Amino acid sequence: MHRVAILVQPGIRSFDLAVITEVWGPDRSRDGVPPFELRRCAVEPGPISLPGGLTLAPDRGLDWLATADLVVVPALAEPARPTPGPALAALRGAHARGVPVAALCAGAFVLAEAGLLEGRRAVTHWWLAPRLAALYPGVLVEDAPLYVEDGGLWTSAGVASGIDLCLHLVREAHGAEAAAAVARSMVTGPYRTGDHAQYLDRPTPAADRTAEALAAVRERALLRLHEPLDVGTLAGWAGMSPRSFARHFVAATGTTPHRWLLGHRLDAARRLLERTDHPVPEVARRAGFASEVTFRQHFTSHVGLSPRAYRAAAAVPQPPPNTRDSVRKGS
Repeated sequence: MHRVAILVQPGIRSFDLAVITEVWGPDRSRDGVPPFELRRCAVEPGPISLPGGLTLAPDRGLDWLATADLVVVPALAEPARPTPGPALAALRGAHARGVPVAALCAGAFVLAEAGLLEGRRAVTHWWLAPRLAALYPGVLVEDAPLYVEDGGLWTSAGVASGIDLCLHLVREAHGAEAAAAVARSMVTGPYRTGDHAQYLDRPTPAADRTAEALAAVRERALLRLHEPLDVGTLAGWAGMSPRSFARHFVAATGTTPHRWLLGHRLDAARRLLERTDHPVPEVARRAGFASEVTFRQHFTSHVGLSPRAYRAAAAVPQPPPNTRDSVRKGS
């Protein structure tokens, strides 16, 4: 996933455009991130007007989508604003060729207009979800997750969840280390799973010490992922009953302690597979899984590859030796 196309049109949100550009635009090869070619693709050449008095200069036409490894669709400030027919056709063509297509926030409206989301799961900003469902009844609209995938089509919730989706796409294509390097340079968290709740309808915690205790537990758990942690152990660290701890944990993070632990253990396993040559059973042990079988099942289910296949795919081939230098050394 080295060639990334942004579908640009008048009225797209500057924030979404900035997120996409920040994730795939800079050269971070010194940090182990592969180089990307990011192009702004439009129906016609010439400046494009954006909200807030900004303008954008496209650098490619829609034909570049045919060569891209990923197409990203920013949201329109007015979600239901029609998208030009050639742009919709280009999206359909990219998807038909098996190219992943990702829409940020209200970009889901563009995919729905193209007919790509019919009968598929999709998410958008929780406030816009009823509108998307009303305009496109055939779309299986969700308003809880941060991002979802269905048939090679990715959609995300509002604003910051677009960062989460973009980092997840880097992670899926190039590994946890590359995504973490991008996240560090952006000074953002490296990993939030898609099943985090985008909107938590809850009051502010009655006491700051509860939030602080939960944060301390999470920090402590990250240092001890290799240990057999469970809800009872975490609750004991927080000085709470397991039931009360689980309830406060979900309110604070949008996910259960079990899912949170599993996500971070899988993250640790990816790093071990990418960085070390430890056998798979040792990776499973160090990442905190009870057995190699359990580890394989969870890893394959969440990543789509077995641990060995993932390690092989993540391996970076060494460049061939410079022939001229070899001749010079031999002479």
